[in-house]
Amino acid sequence: MSTLVSILLVAAAYLIGAVPWGVVLGNLHGVDVRNQGSGGTGATNTLRLLGWRVAGSVFLLDFLKGLLPVVVARWLEAPTWAIAAVGVATVIGHCWPVYIGFKGGKGMATSGGAAIGLAWWLVLLLLPMIGIVYLTRYVSLASICAAIVAPVIAVVVSMMGYLPWSWTIAIGSMGAIIVLQHRSNIQRLLNGTERKFGNREVPSTAT
Repeated sequence: MSTLVSILLVAAAYLIGAVPWGVVLGNLHGVDVRNQGSGGTGATNTLRLLGWRVAGSVFLLDFLKGLLPVVVARWLEAPTWAIAAVGVATVIGHCWPVYIGFKGGKGMATSGGAAIGLAWWLVLLLLPMIGIVYLTRYVSLASICAAIVAPVIAVVVSMMGYLPWSWTIAIGSMGAIIVLQHRSNIQRLLNGTERKFGNREVPSTAT
């Protein structure tokens, strides 16, 4: 595969990742999720405002927009660096989407999809994440923990020779983006004012 085609794949991955499904589905229900709740465009804020059905759809779509570009790049036998860049590009697109003024979500679902596309066994991190949410009711804490642990595991696997280093760097980059995007959550966690999972808010609908 030529370098030009690889670059086009990365650009396409950004544009796919930039589709703000939380905003799209929220608007279909008369709610702009960017202006209510936490202001996030992802599944957690959508759940808070619109319930499980809409939030589940947002999560699945955000996850798939991270996973599918990586799967396609691997199927096309793109260079390992290009596959890694495709994964990171989807997350950058989600967090800084061109379609809505470069103000997007925090990237957890999209990063999860992209990371699992690179290393399927990272799906096992879902179990401790669910445990953290169950015990603390803080989705943000589970996300931050996964963002830190996944790169550490990837480094170990790369040292064993089972994962390209470029993919480990991509997983680390996605983890760093997640932590960066959660910096306000980290401050609220330290202050004891973080929103808890499952708390509903009644949104004001557009007229």
